[in-house]
Amino acid sequence: MNELIEKGKKARQASYLMANLSTTVKDKALQAIAEALISNEKKILEANRIDLECAKKKGISGALLDRLTLNTNRIASMAEGVLQIKGLPDPVGEVVSMWTRPNGLTIGQKRVPLGVIGIIYEARPNVTVDAACLCLKAGNVVILRGGSEAINSNTTIVEIMNTAALEAGLPEGCINLIEDTRRETAVEMMKLNKYIDVLIPRGGAGLIQTVVNNSTVPVIETGVGNCHVYVDSDCDLQMAEDIIVNAKTSRPGVCNAAETLLVNREIAEEFLPRALNRLKQLNVEIRGCEEVRKIYPDALPATEEDWSTEYLDYILAVKVVDSIDEAIEHINEYGTRHSEAIVTNNYAHSQQFLKQVDAAAVYVNASTRFTDGFEFGFGAEIGISTQKLHARGPMGLKELTTIKYIVYGNGQIR
Repeated sequence: MNELIEKGKKARQASYLMANLSTTVKDKALQAIAEALISNEKKILEANRIDLECAKKKGISGALLDRLTLNTNRIASMAEGVLQIKGLPDPVGEVVSMWTRPNGLTIGQKRVPLGVIGIIYEARPNVTVDAACLCLKAGNVVILRGGSEAINSNTTIVEIMNTAALEAGLPEGCINLIEDTRRETAVEMMKLNKYIDVLIPRGGAGLIQTVVNNSTVPVIETGVGNCHVYVDSDCDLQMAEDIIVNAKTSRPGVCNAAETLLVNREIAEEFLPRALNRLKQLNVEIRGCEEVRKIYPDALPATEEDWSTEYLDYILAVKVVDSIDEAIEHINEYGTRHSEAIVTNNYAHSQQFLKQVDAAAVYVNASTRFTDGFEFGFGAEIGISTQKLHARGPMGLKELTTIKYIVYGNGQIR
């Protein structure tokens, strides 16, 4: 029996038990997991050190290496995220609505777990913790398949979490890690309909499209973030400068980082030199349209491909636009429906942007970097959904449940 089938069977059996666990038991397990992550910090860091050494030998660097890296602060943040999840209301069992039909039947909608959730992701060990704990709180079982670059970190973290969860009363098989990181195994997992109820990919565009194109298990698309900041003609220039610097440089390797800056022509000559000089000092490579390069000669020429690229790096595409209408048209053509921002003092423009931009999260006078489960008050997140069915935006606990109809009668027949 191969690893996938064995863990799939365990996960399916565990899902029946998980669905009926009390909030008290689940919260006890989450508390134990948070404490175990902190107390096993050295063990986690040692495993992560091995992964980092292997990654460097493979030539991985920059933002991708940053995603893989764990340290004391990041482990503490992971544990804090678990406690945040513990403190959130349990959605399982919530009666969404109830009504009585003329024939006397009482019909109710009740939240129940999705069941077994598969997560396929890349070199981000923190996802291992976030995904597992969100699934557990919502009464689900999880099957994790991380990238080969993080296999030592992921294996160690899952062992620690499983030990804590089992001691707290969760069933065996509630957290599963596929240790075979071959591509063929990932594709096989995408067709494991018998055991997996939904599959969530977290990573770059290539990974997500591979899952969408190959999976026979229902998929929730997440992640690809070609995000824009539009600086309107009427705005606070200092605010705009601070927002684009934060959106681009606070952590460029994540999906809510800005990749394109759009600037209204009326303020371009005043705004671009100050903003782009500041970005350049932070090692950001600027790729601009012809108008941008006239104003800021240090910019490299932008190509058509730049407008649709999620760099995940210290690179920013910059374009001068004639109006808010042109900005919105550009965003809707090249964006990935993730997160988009406008900086403006014009109320009518802010409302137009909110209504006409097609994205999961749309901001007025704030950085795109806030599209995050923790920042939205969800605790950690399972991912940022860029589709429109079932879930959209940061996916918290409610998005990991579905609806069951509960019907009470007293002998009605049809």
